[in-house]
Amino acid sequence: MKLLFLGDVMGRSGRTAVSARLPELRRDWALDFIVVNGENATSGAGLSPEHAKALFDAGADCVTLGDHAFDQREMLGFIESEPRLIRPLNFARSAPGKGARVFNAPGGRKVMVAQVLGQVFMKRPFDDPFSAVDAVLRAHPLGAAVQAALVDIHCEATSEKMGMGHWCDGRASLVVGTHTHVPTADAQILPGGTAFQSDAGMCGDYNSVIGMEKQEPMRRFVTGMAKERFKPAAGEATLCGTYVETDDASGRATVVKAIRLGPRLAAATP
Repeated sequence: MKLLFLGDVMGRSGRTAVSARLPELRRDWALDFIVVNGENATSGAGLSPEHAKALFDAGADCVTLGDHAFDQREMLGFIESEPRLIRPLNFARSAPGKGARVFNAPGGRKVMVAQVLGQVFMKRPFDDPFSAVDAVLRAHPLGAAVQAALVDIHCEATSEKMGMGHWCDGRASLVVGTHTHVPTADAQILPGGTAFQSDAGMCGDYNSVIGMEKQEPMRRFVTGMAKERFKPAAGEATLCGTYVETDDASGRATVVKAIRLGPRLAAATP
């Protein structure tokens, strides 16, 4: 199976790039399943129902969220009616939506997608992400119940993301990090056959500070004082993500490549 994961979509710039490029990527790369992290797609903070629909219209089979999952209040109700949206597994049990689902892929194949929030350096404590992911993977064995399994680990610390990769090794097709908006250069297949990348990066304008216009973040770094709200950078976006090919019989990865398509970073394609 050919899978594509796109990192955090950042504001209008990221949405525009995904809408423009994703249909041709599905066609040209013969993609079977596409997951997009959309938690910053609406003004850099959360995802509105309108913008979620735009990502699905562009070709996303599933959209994951993150710690900003419900910054847009309309998402509280919309997520209950849209099964293609995945919020973090380790949110409170009362949170709307689901943290893991199984989706249909071409040829009668099944793909499980889960997302979990890390604990290290995050602003609020969340339940243990490792136990949460373990329960889901045990319930959906790779190569049996599902032909592919993808875990989005949304957190700050690269060490925690790496720990999750090894925790899932042999039980997931791909473990990929999101949240920091900076693509890492460590795409690899772990010994048990799980593809891993510490952070997929963002789909947004890299002439920025992690997707935000530069002036206000720089002012705060220098002076320690806020003057304005952060605003998403509006220049041309670079699409960043992770491409994976898997073996249907085992669900394990055979190919993994970091994807970068746009004006700001060195290009890389399958």
